[in-house]
Amino acid sequence: MLPLLFAAIASNPVAEPVPADERPIMLYHPGFDEIVVTGGGELAPSEGDLVVASSLYLGVPSGAGLRVENDVRDRGGVAQFRRSDSRSAHPTSQGVTLRGLGGTASSRAVVTLDGVPQADPFGGWVAWTSFDTVNLRGYRIIPGAGVDEQGALAGHIALSSDIGEGVTSSVSYGSFDSIDMAGSLGAELTGGEVALDARYMRSDGFTPVLAGQRGNVDRPAAYRQGGGGLRARLDAGSDGKVEVSVRGFFDRRDRGTDFSASRIDGVDASIRYILDPTPNNGWQAIALAYIQLRDFQSGFASVSADRNSVAPALNQRVPATGLGARLELRPPLRGNNPLRIGLDWRRTEGETREDFFFTGLVPGRNRLAGGSANIVGGFAEWTSGDKLSWTIGARVDHWRLGAGQLIERNADGSLRTNEHFAVRSGWETGARAGVRWRSGDFDLRAAAYSGWRLPTLNELYRPFRVGADATAANANLDPERLRGGELSFRYHNFPRLTLFVSRLDNAIANVTLGQGPGTFPGVGFVAAGASYAQRQNLDALVSKGIEISQTMTIAKGLDIDLRYTFVDAHVRASGVAAALDGRRPAQVARHNGYAGLRYRNGDATLTTRLRYIGAQNEDDLGRQRLGDAFTVDTGLSVDLGKKLSAFVQADNIFDALVPAAISASGIVERAQPRSIWVGVGLAL
Repeated sequence: MLPLLFAAIASNPVAEPVPADERPIMLYHPGFDEIVVTGGGELAPSEGDLVVASSLYLGVPSGAGLRVENDVRDRGGVAQFRRSDSRSAHPTSQGVTLRGLGGTASSRAVVTLDGVPQADPFGGWVAWTSFDTVNLRGYRIIPGAGVDEQGALAGHIALSSDIGEGVTSSVSYGSFDSIDMAGSLGAELTGGEVALDARYMRSDGFTPVLAGQRGNVDRPAAYRQGGGGLRARLDAGSDGKVEVSVRGFFDRRDRGTDFSASRIDGVDASIRYILDPTPNNGWQAIALAYIQLRDFQSGFASVSADRNSVAPALNQRVPATGLGARLELRPPLRGNNPLRIGLDWRRTEGETREDFFFTGLVPGRNRLAGGSANIVGGFAEWTSGDKLSWTIGARVDHWRLGAGQLIERNADGSLRTNEHFAVRSGWETGARAGVRWRSGDFDLRAAAYSGWRLPTLNELYRPFRVGADATAANANLDPERLRGGELSFRYHNFPRLTLFVSRLDNAIANVTLGQGPGTFPGVGFVAAGASYAQRQNLDALVSKGIEISQTMTIAKGLDIDLRYTFVDAHVRASGVAAALDGRRPAQVARHNGYAGLRYRNGDATLTTRLRYIGAQNEDDLGRQRLGDAFTVDTGLSVDLGKKLSAFVQADNIFDALVPAAISASGIVERAQPRSIWVGVGLAL
């Protein structure tokens, strides 16, 4: 089906440029893969990113239950640890990656908003609901390891916010008694601009466990989410601007049983100075400083085999802080700015405070685990050429893990575990080199790259349980190191074809080491039928595959966006992890496909999204298998005049089963079932 559709597109090479307005936006020309920058407020994206199969997308859908994370996952080829989104997934399962570099809930791809890293300082997962409250301009997907972002093994997802003029608002109502309200206000100031954004979402939710497996304890998983922010851009001289951003968000979710509620409260603040002379013949610079504050709380439940009784298993609270700064300079050389040099620093600190081993409602033990991490580094990248352009860059980092700790006490205060881990430090390097050759309608890109990722505080110091299964932490984990490359080419209006290969040495995974009943180091007693695992560095995770992508206008008013990814990934393991050797990593599907269509006719716009995800394993040994899934979404919006519009959105219209998780006993949780939304929007 996909080859036929691609052939049809190639035979009808109609391509319309994306219109530009006066706001500082980066434009993606779907026909020719070109990036254009208009206005001020952003420096041009690095031309070095064009040696890989990078993409830029504008017009992030919002309202009517639409989520930023789903748009990124569909169009950008991004994968999360779970198939469910932030309406029902546990927040700690929302790590993000690309190209089969999965198998862990910690992100192996870096997510930034206006240059600020967004991974949780303690756990490395991403609070995707925080972006739903932001008026976004768009996002870029840069696959592979780069040199300008710490920890970008699988790639970089760069979100950009927008400061628009006027008032926009929307309100919608959907299935499961769901409400979605959003609004923004933007205005010009003397010497600048300011914008306010806010959004509130709530729902009674759906029951995650399949109907035939439910017991008396199962119920709908409700959620309440929202937040708001202030962003201002002020002139600072003829060529400079200062941007100040403050935003906060909250996230309240339930997992469909008693004792399983979670909550996140977050505040981010940043200040950024941008120097961007016009015409482009002087120094360019970005200076950024930021702070992240996170307070995560979650309950975990123990459900009986017949699912007719439930008890608390663990209560967790994780306060965490992220601090950072960045300086990037682009000196004028030979009439342009081919050289980028920069310095960055990031500090994360956090701890988990847990009550567990409950007798009834009374915890028998408590745990304190956490530490800190610092990374300071520098990078340089040179890009040159026209038809044959090339780039070469490198970075070097020094990391330091502060004194970590794991302390466990009985309810009476007596000490059971008192571990204090030594300070560790080291040096790591990364690099990227590549070329891009353009001749007529032919575009060829080739790149090789390397990078690294420091283990999160969660991976280093916090043991955890999922049901009866227990996993121990490992304070001796080494950094992950990646080497990879890709070859990408496109002719005329045919789809872009990309071949890629990556080897992730020291890949961190939860390695199954035993079965209960018994007492195991780092976790204590494990019941019969349950498994014992520990976070360990595997020898390697090898991923290779093919990406096919196409975004273009195929007829007047008809846009299409296609993506297919095939991933052949396997584990290299020895020693105690030898049982994993040659196996596919957990949570990695071989096949992923997406087709998005948008048809505009007068005042009406019709959108349809088709997505397919192949089967994948839930666990490292491949004993629990999640089946494939095919879903269809569609939406219709109509301009009613006088700045008013109406819309209807139907997600998963055929109510397909999308298995998101499966337990050792075979209990299956599903992702979002069919839901229908109606709403109105106002733009003044």
